[in-house]
Amino acid sequence: MADTALMTIPGIVDPVPAARDITPRADGRIDLIGLPRPRIRELFAAAGLDEKAAKLRAKQVFHWLYHRGVTDFEAMTDIAKSMRPWLAERFVIGRPEIVEAQHSVDGTRKWLLRTADGHDYEMVFIPDETRGTLCVSSQVGCTLNCTFCHTGTMKLVRNLTPGEIVGQVMLARDALSEWPKSASASPREGGDLVQQGAPPTEASAFAGAYAADDDDDDFEYTADGRLLTNIVMMGMGEPLYNFDHVRDALTLVMDGDGLALSKRRITLSTSGVIPMMERCGEEIGVNLAVSLHGVRKEVRDELVPLNKKYGIEDLLQACADYPGASNARRITFEYVMIKGKNDSDDDARELVRLLRQYNLPAKVNLIPFNPWPGAGYECSAPDRIRSFSEIVFQGGFSAPVRTPRGRDIDAACGQLKTAAEKKSRAQIDREAAAAAEA
Repeated sequence: MADTALMTIPGIVDPVPAARDITPRADGRIDLIGLPRPRIRELFAAAGLDEKAAKLRAKQVFHWLYHRGVTDFEAMTDIAKSMRPWLAERFVIGRPEIVEAQHSVDGTRKWLLRTADGHDYEMVFIPDETRGTLCVSSQVGCTLNCTFCHTGTMKLVRNLTPGEIVGQVMLARDALSEWPKSASASPREGGDLVQQGAPPTEASAFAGAYAADDDDDDFEYTADGRLLTNIVMMGMGEPLYNFDHVRDALTLVMDGDGLALSKRRITLSTSGVIPMMERCGEEIGVNLAVSLHGVRKEVRDELVPLNKKYGIEDLLQACADYPGASNARRITFEYVMIKGKNDSDDDARELVRLLRQYNLPAKVNLIPFNPWPGAGYECSAPDRIRSFSEIVFQGGFSAPVRTPRGRDIDAACGQLKTAAEKKSRAQIDREAAAAAEA
């Protein structure tokens, strides 16, 4: 059972909760996933390595963690053999726990993941002809209560940590077999200054720290053709309510010595947390997507209650001021098509008027409403969606209709809600056992 109390965060009143401290492991070891290189160096120094050794080991371990994707210190072949047990005694290389993995008939994959303190969240991988997009969660639950979104019916439990966020990307690379492969074993493997046959001690392990050079020239590796090419922070939760942790996780994803994914291939979606949008552009610098879904106050107040605090006009001005926005890096406005609610020709024309008024470099993603149990809405008819799209196109803005993906496994936009709330633990275990037998 989960033992973490619900976060007491009234999102509309106090939209920027403080980052949550990482729960210490019961065995006292420290999980290195989610930590930047300087922090790893500090931990190594605190554990007993001198400054030079800590710096060297931090660089090497960071490379193995984020560039190679290893999950065992024994796989770090340019680190002396006597040093690896010392690392394993004090540190751990974590991954989110997989509770359930589902495959859609259209190729979409969804994972139900569990935190160390027993809370569930989801991530989704969407393959297309020219790209593969990972939809990453930032919170367990959500506090926004958007009425068209299944996640909005959940209570917010807590923010995900940087390790739990970047861990989703690493887990996807595990599942897709996308880590670089070594061309051959390192000739330095096992290089150790300890006398042959003598039992290693902590002191000898520190000496062995210098058995490997401060480079990786003996490693030749090539990445397979990438399946995971893009990341969208559009999973469970509002990313800008967890700004510090999302920023730190995406910094690791974009690090050229780490996961090395370009910021141009990362999109962060917000419902309109205006106080954090400028910081997002300045400190993270990724593409921005805004969950608009309505162009009239009364409609957006219903669909996106945050609109009652941060109205449409203020939101669009914040978009116009977003650092780095340009015709080459347009802001995406997400617009779920709901029958009789926000899908009229007049709504389309008002959308065009607003985008022009604020001179926004924009495109509009039209999203057919994806049903979920208890939803009080229906999807707009196909001809209504086409008419809406044509008006926006004629107004000078791209307005493609997003093809629903993963509906059969509740992985489509607006459908994410942890399967733990839909299935009993015993049912999940039975299904896992049946899948293993198959």
